[in-house]
Amino acid sequence: MSDAAQPTAAEVRAAAEAVKAALDAHLAAVERRSGEDDSGVHEAFNQLAAAAEVYDELLYDAYDEVTPFEIPGAEDGLPPYTGPEEPNAVSVLIRRDYTVIEPQRLRAQAQRVADLDTDTAAGEPSAAGVVGHSVHAALGVLFGEFEPDEIASRHKEFGLEEGDSTLWVAAADEPAEPGEWLDAPFEQADPQQIVCRFDVSSVFDEDLDDDVDETRPAAGRGRAARTTSQEVDGLA
Repeated sequence: MSDAAQPTAAEVRAAAEAVKAALDAHLAAVERRSGEDDSGVHEAFNQLAAAAEVYDELLYDAYDEVTPFEIPGAEDGLPPYTGPEEPNAVSVLIRRDYTVIEPQRLRAQAQRVADLDTDTAAGEPSAAGVVGHSVHAALGVLFGEFEPDEIASRHKEFGLEEGDSTLWVAAADEPAEPGEWLDAPFEQADPQQIVCRFDVSSVFDEDLDDDVDETRPAAGRGRAARTTSQEVDGLA
């Protein structure tokens, strides 16, 4: 235990009672759920997770003990789903970050693409001449030539190193009108419309190996993002 002010026995007991009440509320919400994705169940789940986290922290601070539960904190997941029960359309939002670690390799690969381009209009600057000096131009050539999935699978060939990535599948009542969101494609992303979300980050591996407090078992660790209850079994 630290030298900071420790929780009183009464505070720990009150936290335990809050967990009991949250358990009862969660069970009641489950028993009266109206469908596979009931917002009341989501809310009760988040309240139970928050109460359990408070109790776990107070129990550890007061007695150097932990609970056996691994309930993800409410702030680590998606908010309750409020989208259509039977979506007529979906939007797939993808972000992948890369670091340019080998600029020469990147330019060389782009140069190969530019050298094969026979469609450069007469009198216009050749892409081949630009690529040799500009990482910016090389990126434009490569991402213009290859699909994003191919870039992801061959990133090392292009002198890139993968960073974090995320994929959101968002539900909608109706498909967007042509050109409706092109000026700001990600501004309208609503976390409460997310059907499922998949994140990849080295931070998840670091969390598993984190030895900041070797005396305390890891509880509630894992990927910061989760899929919603609408996820099809087996996709995770």
